[in-house]
Amino acid sequence: MTALPMAVQAEHVAPAVRRPTPQGDTHDAPRTARPTRQGEPYALAAGADDIPWVLDRCRALVRPSLEEAVGRLHPWVGEMAAYSFGWCEVGGAPADASGGKGVRQALAVLGAEAAGAPGRAGVAAAVAVELVHTFSLLHDDIMDGDGDRRGRPTAWKAYGTGPAVLAGDALFALAVETLAAEPGGARAVRTLSVALGDLVRGQADDLLFADRPWTGPERVRPDEYRAMAEYKTGALLGCAAALGAVLGGAGSETAAALDRAGRHLGVAFQIVDDVLGIWGDPGVTGKPVHGDLRERKKTFPVLVALGSPMGVRIADLLESGEAPETAATLIEEAGGRSAALTEARRHITAVETALAGVPLTAGAAGELRSLLGYLVQRDV
Repeated sequence: MTALPMAVQAEHVAPAVRRPTPQGDTHDAPRTARPTRQGEPYALAAGADDIPWVLDRCRALVRPSLEEAVGRLHPWVGEMAAYSFGWCEVGGAPADASGGKGVRQALAVLGAEAAGAPGRAGVAAAVAVELVHTFSLLHDDIMDGDGDRRGRPTAWKAYGTGPAVLAGDALFALAVETLAAEPGGARAVRTLSVALGDLVRGQADDLLFADRPWTGPERVRPDEYRAMAEYKTGALLGCAAALGAVLGGAGSETAAALDRAGRHLGVAFQIVDDVLGIWGDPGVTGKPVHGDLRERKKTFPVLVALGSPMGVRIADLLESGEAPETAATLIEEAGGRSAALTEARRHITAVETALAGVPLTAGAAGELRSLLGYLVQRDV
């Protein structure tokens, strides 16, 4: 994602960041915070420029255990999993394709560190959530009919629908196995189970929304969409941080606070993405202008505008697929854009409130706040 068109200014004092020395040790490197620029979203904490380093650090810590887990699968299923992670091509030849930035892995590691444990305590949580996330993508791509992901064919296109479903099922089972083997695994599995139930509920609602009318008593309401975004996007983000804390020995209050923070972050992330899907700069987002309107998606700004006096006219334009630029203008005039930005700000503030309510280790908590802010500002 690109920076939001939010005129919200705030200054933050940056926490010390743990950086590796050439010898592999760490030292505290204090930074000078910069204020947010005009047009950027409210920043949870300074230090977003350091996030690529944080993601690299967490990926390097998790990768060996993730590879070891995938290596326990049936060889053919393991190949499909490795393909989905970007580690190999069809047939097993090594590859270096993008497997994503590893945000959920980082949340798990930072969740453990924020609870006062070493990062390695969160590795099993990171492996489990990464397996579940990839499982959900495998199935989502089939349900949505998407043929490409991160610049190459999706698994179902490359291997077939049945094999891709099987690979997703295997990753789900492997995630549960990974957590169950850990000390305190029963509590961790319960935490994951709740998130999985919510993920399925959010996906179901998202699929059903497509068939509901634009207007009238059966139309999708903004509060329904908000709940769907929490379940579909926020549940696994919150679960990642909470699981890291659980395996790091945190109490239920700390784990619950991290879960709430991730869920609010998921809603903010989704709504920011909705804004960019209509008004984002194609040169930055990589998506065509008004792309979500051309695809007739029921996103948050659209749903707000449909409830305005201009709703019928907007619905007619969306249904016809004509003049998306006119629809975008009307949606903005109806308050859809401003309402979406306000809603995103509200959830970002809720993230900060959740994190402030429990004791967290300062350095890791600072990195965690920076990572959460980064998710709202950048493409993940």
